[in-house]
Amino acid sequence: MIMKCFCCDREEEEEPKTSKNSSSSREYPWKIYPLKEILHATNNFSDDNKIGEGGFGSVYWGQTSTGTEIAVKRLKAMSAKAEMEFALEVEILGRVRHKNLLGLRGFYAGGNERLIVYDYMPNHSLIAHLHGQIAEDCVLDWNRRMNIMIGSAEGIAYLHHEANPHIILQKLPGGFRRGIVQWATPHVQKGAFDHIVDPRLRGRYDRAQLKLVVMIAMRCSDSNVENRPTMMEVVEWLWRTKQVEDMVDEDVNVKEKNHNDMDEDENNYDGHNGMEKLNET
Repeated sequence: MIMKCFCCDREEEEEPKTSKNSSSSREYPWKIYPLKEILHATNNFSDDNKIGEGGFGSVYWGQTSTGTEIAVKRLKAMSAKAEMEFALEVEILGRVRHKNLLGLRGFYAGGNERLIVYDYMPNHSLIAHLHGQIAEDCVLDWNRRMNIMIGSAEGIAYLHHEANPHIILQKLPGGFRRGIVQWATPHVQKGAFDHIVDPRLRGRYDRAQLKLVVMIAMRCSDSNVENRPTMMEVVEWLWRTKQVEDMVDEDVNVKEKNHNDMDEDENNYDGHNGMEKLNET
């Protein structure tokens, strides 16, 4: 599932025509694209149009004859498992309609080609803004990051609790050698929250909000599943966190703060008390 990037407002695009499921009379707001149309839109899957690549295949930017920008996921060589995953993705994403989730426009399935057409994100993905080329030119400020956290949580909460059928996102295997939880936990235990935050913020973030966000993340990654909150709870906690005023200053600049005072604050900070205060707000 792909989340939208909330860096800027997104313009409305044309709605694709609806298609009927072959096994029922239900209509879905996606289109069965002709291969010729997709080839024309992506310039025959030109490398110049490629905007992403992963284990699943490649993603290409395209523009339809009406001027609508699209993103096309071109899956790699098909197998029985890949075929099933393709069908499930089209079926499930065809049902999903949420402002914070990337919409499915349609697909093509013929021969060895399996193509999925999505709305194009003109502002690019969140990972591009955090770790890609855009990150150097467009540093997301703390307030915008809070909005992205809330928006992403709302999208996942919709999938978990409101979508029919419910769609539960699971941990996906990746190429990471060390998980972010294992990396962050020692810093959290020491109260060294400033070691976790993105250094490109140059200390300009709300320190109280940062601590609460980290504690929410730690609750979500608790080794005991029973202790983990639902996504509805996470959304509520994040909204409350956004309204919390900084314990130290309205706009903290860590570099300007005395390190001795910082150490004292961090050693005295109790994460459990912080969560209790959040629940009381």
